[in-house]
Amino acid sequence: MKQTQSGKQTLVIGLMLFALFFGAGNMIFPPALGQQAGVHTWTAILGFLITGVGLPFLGIVAIALSGNDIQTIGNKVHPTFGLIFPIILYLTIGPFFGIPRTGTVSYEISVIPFLPEQLIDTKTPLFIYTVIYFAITYWLSLNPSKLVDRIGKILTPALLAILVILTGKALLTPMGSFQAPQGDYVDGAFFKGFLEGYLTMDTLSALVFGIVVISSIKEQGVKDRFAITKVCIKAGLIASAGLVFVYASLAFIGASSVSSIGYLDNGGAILSSTASALFGPLGKIVLGLAITFACLTTSVGLISACGNYLSKAFPKLRYKQIVLILSIFSTCVANFGLSQLISLSVPLLTALYPLAIVLILLSFLEYVLPAKSIVYIISLSITAVFSIIDGLKAAGVNVDGLNLDFIPLFTIGIGWFVPAVIGIVVGYVISMVNRA
Repeated sequence: MKQTQSGKQTLVIGLMLFALFFGAGNMIFPPALGQQAGVHTWTAILGFLITGVGLPFLGIVAIALSGNDIQTIGNKVHPTFGLIFPIILYLTIGPFFGIPRTGTVSYEISVIPFLPEQLIDTKTPLFIYTVIYFAITYWLSLNPSKLVDRIGKILTPALLAILVILTGKALLTPMGSFQAPQGDYVDGAFFKGFLEGYLTMDTLSALVFGIVVISSIKEQGVKDRFAITKVCIKAGLIASAGLVFVYASLAFIGASSVSSIGYLDNGGAILSSTASALFGPLGKIVLGLAITFACLTTSVGLISACGNYLSKAFPKLRYKQIVLILSIFSTCVANFGLSQLISLSVPLLTALYPLAIVLILLSFLEYVLPAKSIVYIISLSITAVFSIIDGLKAAGVNVDGLNLDFIPLFTIGIGWFVPAVIGIVVGYVISMVNRA
């Protein structure tokens, strides 16, 4: 039995993992952070990296330690939870939201700028683009054994090359100096950046992509769980290093852009304007290619991960059938618009994220203090109550009548954290009493 991988194989998997994490949304957050944080950019990006890189890395390692997927960890709560939570997770960040968004975002940034004015508001170009886009996604996702080669050896280097060109130009010919910080970045830059990293939702993606990484490692002959975990850690560090470089670079681009393009509403507009400022008309092409590669790699990763998991959860459906269904469904959703879907999905993601974090933390804590099911049940039940409240707040529901502002971090949307810690402690106390 093969127990190790070559350095080259590990590097390829690390690049694949980087590409799977790094989607279009990830390109948009750091430039916006840079513009708003100004001279406090590096303090803010440090907080961003903790939640935008650190937690996803821990998520990958947690899945590797479980030896399987998120269902294995979820079963420690209860078998029903172990089945339902992963399905909700996969569907939410997959075909109901994440996958179709990759097609729509890449279309809006890489195609719309080049369309004649009379075609911009028509549906035909979007239909043609998404059919081609998801056909490519389907083809790349059909054979998981080739996923590492196709993403790790082709798409990822292309994406990195484009980003290096964009960043290199910004460093060689800076657009301006960093400005004064704005809003919450004036006095709380680190914590504001911490929250922005939280909003990338990459911790949820880690629980999805973990199975893709493990499958890729097993297909190369490594079967031992300890050996697989070592490879996942090394690959995770490679992906994390790439993410740190890219996030810091994009934050610099945003922070140095204000003098040239002014303050803009979102990261997409900032990237588009800075690309044009740095490269002229060529900038739109460079940005379009970068966004397309980022979206495509994320789409392939999500469909492959969803296909793997759902084919195991529902054995009557084969992987290839599920991948085809996901590709067709995502094409349809992308064409009928995402505005209403986003308004429903974002609150759901906000409610799911704390549960995922607590699951990951408990999976590591168990190696120090073995946890019985009661620890998972109590901590996650309490977390669920407060994460649902946070989800309602994200949906625009007025929860002021609950008078929960006395709970630490509640006003900034992390009211679940302290109650979750209390739930873990209470769970351990009860388990020790019962053991006695």
